[in-house]
Amino acid sequence: MLQVAIVREQTDKIIAGLAKRNFKDAKALINQVLENDQLRRDTQKILDELKAKSNTDSRKIGELMKSGKQDEAAALRASVAADKDKVKSLEAELDAYEKKQLELLYKIPNVPHENVPAGVGADDNISVYQHGTVPQLDADALPHWELIKKYDIIDFDLGIKISGAGFPVYKGKGARLQRALINFFLDEAASFGYREIQPPIVVNEASGYGTGQLPDKEGQMYFVNEDGLYLIPTAEVPITNLYRDVLVAEDELPIKNAGYTPCFRREAGSWGAHVRGLNRLHQFDKVEIVQIRKAEESYQALDDMCAHVQGLLEKLELPYRKLLLCGGDMGFNSAMTYDMEVFSAAQQRWLEVSSVSNFETFQANRLKLRYKSKEGKSQLLHTLNGSALALPRIVAAILENNQTKDGIRIPKVLVPYTGFDIIN
Repeated sequence: MLQVAIVREQTDKIIAGLAKRNFKDAKALINQVLENDQLRRDTQKILDELKAKSNTDSRKIGELMKSGKQDEAAALRASVAADKDKVKSLEAELDAYEKKQLELLYKIPNVPHENVPAGVGADDNISVYQHGTVPQLDADALPHWELIKKYDIIDFDLGIKISGAGFPVYKGKGARLQRALINFFLDEAASFGYREIQPPIVVNEASGYGTGQLPDKEGQMYFVNEDGLYLIPTAEVPITNLYRDVLVAEDELPIKNAGYTPCFRREAGSWGAHVRGLNRLHQFDKVEIVQIRKAEESYQALDDMCAHVQGLLEKLELPYRKLLLCGGDMGFNSAMTYDMEVFSAAQQRWLEVSSVSNFETFQANRLKLRYKSKEGKSQLLHTLNGSALALPRIVAAILENNQTKDGIRIPKVLVPYTGFDIIN
């Protein structure tokens, strides 16, 4: 969430930044924020002056009573009573302006970093790095949705029977591969200084607002109506919310946490080969890395997080590319995002497997997450998160890229975790 003080001070810069997102309502919403803020400040000033007058008059009543000026004291008492009614009315107005301010600010996405290119969608993203050789498969190579049937390792029909489309059942070596990837990712995160967290997989409304999933993505989240809880779309939500309403001591920074959770998303996209099989699911597993940093350190942290994800992909022997997302393709909360995509040889297309983002103060302002310096000053922190990694498309690429006539070869780094080196 943008800070109102920054909106006042940098109005033109914010509107120009939001234009990178192709956010058409930017100017109108910013103007509404400023108008509402002026009304709020004017009301606050009148309220403060009236409270001060009321306090002064209340003290005068006692002085008048002591002086025997009963009539004047009675008149002033009536005036104070009337002022108290006005105070209540003004407090109600102020509360309405503050609620309106939040409603408006919740509608405005984060302002992209100055290095983020303008753009509308994926075609405007910039490839900044590419690694690995795209494997050349035999003409009869199969996409992963055929391979999983051939080797009986993932069953979509059983998932439909139990739950519905988008909820696969992993079996045998397919289940062990899932567990191997999760443990590998967590071990790698620990080796890079991340503390492992096992958070709840449901969150309350305050947590959804804290990290910006609400109200922006309310329709994409599964909701448990009776309890007012949401199934998480990513571990970022509960892990970052550990620090909601927290004043962090400077010597506690940086904060680096990692966690594995299942993730749930109602929106599964349109029909077609590009969302077939494991390409897009309602439920999937993911290891998430989260950092909380001082402002001056956050972009170095973003680079470090990208390097960590890239290292995972290289150890898995997967060809990948790193994309700097344009304004129109970034998430609502992000100031800068890099996507990692692996090449799926049987599908002949790139699959996104990780997004690594710096939210700057956008989430911290919602969360009221600050740190207190040794000098006693408190200021908002920067929050960052990244997929390290999301499993479905990683599994799809491993299956497709490593298929041979003898079976599917397991990347060497995973063999100690799987206990087997081939699926056949």
